[in-house]
Amino acid sequence: MKKPYQSLEVNLTNNMKQVIHRKLSRNILRLGLIILLAFTTSLSAQEGDPAKGKSLFNANCAACHQLDKKMTGPALRNVEARLSDDQGLDRDWIYAWIRNSAGVIKSGDAYANKIFNEYSGAAMTAMPQLTDEDINNILAYTAEEKKAPAQTAVAATGGNAESGSSNGITNEIILGALAILFILLAIGLYLVNKTLRRFASAQNIDLPESSARTPLWKAFVQNQFLMLVTAIFFLLASAYFAYGYFMQIGVDQGYQPVQPIHFSHKIHAGDNGVDCKYCHSSARVSKTSGIPSLNVCMNCHKSIYEYNGETSPEYTKEFYDGEIQKLYAAAGWSDADQKYTGDSQPVKWVRIHNLPDFVYFNHSQHVTVAGVECQTCHGPVEEMEIMYQHAPLTMGWCIECHRTTNVNVQDNAYYEKIHEQLSKKYGVDKLTAAQMGGLECGKCHY
Repeated sequence: MKKPYQSLEVNLTNNMKQVIHRKLSRNILRLGLIILLAFTTSLSAQEGDPAKGKSLFNANCAACHQLDKKMTGPALRNVEARLSDDQGLDRDWIYAWIRNSAGVIKSGDAYANKIFNEYSGAAMTAMPQLTDEDINNILAYTAEEKKAPAQTAVAATGGNAESGSSNGITNEIILGALAILFILLAIGLYLVNKTLRRFASAQNIDLPESSARTPLWKAFVQNQFLMLVTAIFFLLASAYFAYGYFMQIGVDQGYQPVQPIHFSHKIHAGDNGVDCKYCHSSARVSKTSGIPSLNVCMNCHKSIYEYNGETSPEYTKEFYDGEIQKLYAAAGWSDADQKYTGDSQPVKWVRIHNLPDFVYFNHSQHVTVAGVECQTCHGPVEEMEIMYQHAPLTMGWCIECHRTTNVNVQDNAYYEKIHEQLSKKYGVDKLTAAQMGGLECGKCHY
């Protein structure tokens, strides 16, 4: 038989065990939650945000790297997985390489030296400004699967871009229907006339003989006044059309030649917003705007080797990619080896805007001094798939511009004295180019 104090001792021991067990369970649960939260946070940080990674990639990496193509540096699609599987390198190695590649190379790292030698001793630019989160985001972007190229949508009607009407009724159908109606009307009139003549013959009705009337042409010739008026009319009309014909000689408005390499101003100046003077830099400082050398094109197209914008049935992605390959062939650039071969070819561009030899025009005077926009003379080049001559470039067109365009003389010491004198002479606050001598023959002809 147990003693009372023994039962009390057993009860106290059991209660203490229960308390300790409850506290231990709570602590284990808390520790588990902390570990799970830390693991989840770490996993989330390592996964990264591909959207942010794309922006960081374009800002920091795209000058030397593409995802699926070797450039100045290697292709970076699935770079982390490849380094882990092939070289046994972890993310810490990537952090060190991106922030200080030279230091990794000097440490004797085998793979770092292999990459350094493979790319002709071109060290990667150090980017210490990138945080672990930034690099995680970039790696998340490079880990995305390659997307299939978007297919060009074709209309259900067969993709005919020249359709004259949205409901399927074209101008050709309307004209055809009118022609058939005219033919039916002519046949109807002929049958009516024939029926009436048969009826008149059956009723013994005499019809007037046509020979009894004077022919219209004979009556016209016999009228001397009408003959004189007609002769004067034809002389004036002939002079007018002859003048118009001769005045169009040398005027090539609308001229749109096919170039040896298709260059879309719409894509470059319009969609991508490339400044006109980036390619035509001499327009700022010289008489001519100049044709850009192929080196200017290659500044961008070393990296841009295919077209990824919207296409049309007429100009497809394959067409634009083929034109870039023409550029590579002309510049002597090997896209596979990412270097020049030395086998370049001249491009025989076809000139579009061409003034006569007796006309002097200075681009820098208009672009830099006067601040005239390129579109003023060349039209909406940012909308032109194929470049054409927008303005007539005639003397009358130039003179009209000089008569209506004010000269900007504000804060220009060169114009202060002449502006003061001419303002008093003409009684105006602003002066046009014509009022400052823009209509003198020697300005453009000498």
